[in-house]
Amino acid sequence: MCSSAYDPAPVDAASDASCRRPARRVARRRRMADHDGVTTDIARDHTALAAIADALRAAEIARTPIAPPSQTWPGLTVEDAYAVQRIGVRRRVEAGERIVGRKIGLTSLPMQQQLGVDQPDFGAVTDRMVLANGGALDVSALIAPRVEAEFAFRIGRDLPVSPSPTALEDAIDGVALALEIIDSRVADWRITLVDTVADNASSARIVHGDVVPATSRLRRELPGTVITLVRDGEEACSGPGSAVLGDPLHALHWLAKAIGAYGDRFLAGDVVLAGAVAASVPLVPGARWTAHADGLPPVSLTSTSQGSEASR
Repeated sequence: MCSSAYDPAPVDAASDASCRRPARRVARRRRMADHDGVTTDIARDHTALAAIADALRAAEIARTPIAPPSQTWPGLTVEDAYAVQRIGVRRRVEAGERIVGRKIGLTSLPMQQQLGVDQPDFGAVTDRMVLANGGALDVSALIAPRVEAEFAFRIGRDLPVSPSPTALEDAIDGVALALEIIDSRVADWRITLVDTVADNASSARIVHGDVVPATSRLRRELPGTVITLVRDGEEACSGPGSAVLGDPLHALHWLAKAIGAYGDRFLAGDVVLAGAVAASVPLVPGARWTAHADGLPPVSLTSTSQGSEASR
């Protein structure tokens, strides 16, 4: 069992050292419309950054992992890695995918320890990544998938860039439980922070349960709400909301500021994943996965190995 022992007191996500923004070192910027594309900050040779994005995308399509970009391209910085990520996301959008949400990763101490990093990261969620609640996922479509349980939030109205904590909380109109399927296009999960950032924060698929109204009481109770991940009736993992930067809402504020540093913002209808409450577990085929917590409807997914995905 990978239950979380991380239960810190709530922190101010704007000041906590682990919640610092990515460093800004902008050489030039290309601005595109909200959710129709992304803004790309180029901190080094664009050709090299595009080559990394291409290599990661090719690995995903072929299901053949590559060596860590941090080894193949020594000196890759976090700023560079986010530029790689944004090139990759922009190409997904140009190919017809839609950005439907965001995710913050590495928000709990167990996940940071598991992957050997010391700060959160973030990525984009597109419509092609979203699975139906209760559906199935063929794990052979991925490389080395893992599953984690977390809270998901639905944004009820467009927000400005880098909103205040109050404005952000007031804009949340729904909360749900979610399963995030993470996967690494880097061989054997041998990743540093820059590797997972470039790889769209190791995103693969998400599924969330029924969304319930984000009442003030529900929001207040999130730090103490424990999510339990169950595999075929046996507990696989559990952790409280406080494992996510002290409060999942702190994680959302960190993420709003982080994407705001690139000119992006939360829009009405976005589904935002706040980060795992405990360390991830391998998504083995032939299992039924369910996450449950008091006060929220459960979410479930069946992992299969049939050579094709279902219920996308």
